[in-house]
Amino acid sequence: MTQVRIFTGSEVAPHLDAVAALRIAVFRDWPYLYAGDREYEKNYLATYADSPRSLFVLVFDGAEVVGASTGIPLDDETAAFQQPFLDRGIALERVFYFGESVLLGAYRGQGLGHRFFDEREACARRLGGFDLTAFCAVERCADDPRRPPGHRDNDAFWTKRGYRRQEDMFCQLEWQEIGQNFPTCHHLRFWLRPLGER
Repeated sequence: MTQVRIFTGSEVAPHLDAVAALRIAVFRDWPYLYAGDREYEKNYLATYADSPRSLFVLVFDGAEVVGASTGIPLDDETAAFQQPFLDRGIALERVFYFGESVLLGAYRGQGLGHRFFDEREACARRLGGFDLTAFCAVERCADDPRRPPGHRDNDAFWTKRGYRRQEDMFCQLEWQEIGQNFPTCHHLRFWLRPLGER
């Protein structure tokens, strides 16, 4: 039986190692193909744990963390995520940014993806002062030979949630892919939604 628990800021500290391990496990799969780096995870998650207004939505199966979703005011995020908004003239303090949602395969298809979005959008409304929610995701070429047969992207799900694909808004992040010897740059596309819409 799974249980969803909510943490803010440093409350999540006892679970950070488990969240890091989960992220490495899930992002190893398509489309991220992330080789995994504990030091990177530690630094990445510290940004969220250090913000008193951040959100962690964790899914537990017993004592095991099997799912996690994060959110943070964009002005508490790092420059790589902020710059595309500054380039567009969007005030950082008006945006609540969604980090990743990761969930082990055995727990998918049970409505937890919607729960992750519901909790993060509700957090942004509770905090107040935000006009937009936003996230970004890596894109791969449709003919990439590494794409698993029958893989379905999340675009339709995100669109039904009211998010709009931004044609000219990207951030760039480096990570090492499986089978590579060094990190490479990846482009992640942003999706935005006015927070007032339900």
